[in-house]
Amino acid sequence: MDQQHKPLWDGNPKGLSGPFRGGALLDSLADHLNFTYTMVRVTENILEPQPQRKQRGLFNYLFDKQCDLLVTGVAATSERLRVVDLTVPWTYECYAFLIPVQEQIANIFAAIKPFQWPVWLALLISIICVITCLNLLHQEDQLKRPSAVRRAGNYYFYVLGNLLSQGSACTSKRLAVRLVAGVWTLAAFVFVQAYTSILFTYVMAPINPPLINSVYDVIENSDINLLYRKGSTLNVLVSDPEATGIFLKLQNKVKTSNSPQCNLISECINMITPESTNVFANARSFQLDAIRENFEQTGKCGLELARDCFMGIPVTLALPKHSPYTDAVNLGVLHLQESGIVEHWSSWFPSMPGQCERQTKSGHVTRKTEHSLSLKNLTSAFIVLFVGLGFSLFVFGCEILNAICHRHQFLFDDK
Repeated sequence: MDQQHKPLWDGNPKGLSGPFRGGALLDSLADHLNFTYTMVRVTENILEPQPQRKQRGLFNYLFDKQCDLLVTGVAATSERLRVVDLTVPWTYECYAFLIPVQEQIANIFAAIKPFQWPVWLALLISIICVITCLNLLHQEDQLKRPSAVRRAGNYYFYVLGNLLSQGSACTSKRLAVRLVAGVWTLAAFVFVQAYTSILFTYVMAPINPPLINSVYDVIENSDINLLYRKGSTLNVLVSDPEATGIFLKLQNKVKTSNSPQCNLISECINMITPESTNVFANARSFQLDAIRENFEQTGKCGLELARDCFMGIPVTLALPKHSPYTDAVNLGVLHLQESGIVEHWSSWFPSMPGQCERQTKSGHVTRKTEHSLSLKNLTSAFIVLFVGLGFSLFVFGCEILNAICHRHQFLFDDK
């Protein structure tokens, strides 16, 4: 797409918040339908008025004829269709969870994670069984041939050496021994290959896993506090007395956890701190703006999105009921949708800096990982190394003490 298709919208004026594409849409509609407009600055942050609280909503500007077009994320519901005109959807959004970036932790258990505990138990039993079989065969051989060389200790090294990829020779010429050794060699090859291939993925896994991945983590984890803005579409659906499905579960979650709610988006975002377990649900485009603003203020990426979105919603524009401009605006939106320019606008307005970019693949949002490994990635390997060295030093010390005791005993016997 060439430069002339770039929208005239250069960003939200000071005091007006929201995704940039809304302003680009308004500029493009004005150019396509040949009209001029002026913006009405507002202080309300909810759509529907709240008479019981004596609180105005953005729809009041349509009811009072103070504006002809409401350019914001208006999700289509039957209640809203009764009081205002809604256009055809001009984009589609989903709710995403804004979460704090977790602190990096040491990858202590990477060395044992490739196998579940039943596999480790079965492997230990297999080692004991193979060593026992080889020793029994060797003892039988000694009974038949007393002059046979004692090599029981070699079997321990043979069994464990195959698992550690060190290898060891099986010098026995008995067929039974060679069959047991051959079976163990094949089994050890499978174990080692399976372990090393899976170990790589655990070593390379992020050492600061996200707080949650999906809405189901919010529901199932009692430590997670769900935040959403009062007056938002999610608030309307969760507060519905006749809510069902996922919204009923979220409703019960909010009731049992006593999660604090907020009137402004900024209030919700300020509650997302590194040491908290708060998560904020809002439209994904607003969350991307929040990540960008947080980076500009702090100079680091302190916020991120959970992997999975939920509750896809069509985003429309709102006009006064029976407005004479509804059909014209609908045609203008359809024209922009057919041209594909609406989605292309995202490339003109990047919502996140390069340091906080996410790679989107198959609907999943994941973090970029560094190519080099840190010490925290390989913590488990160093733990195994130091434990092994410590055990070796302990055995060495025991051998020295044993040698000293034998020396003193020998001197005492001489006397």
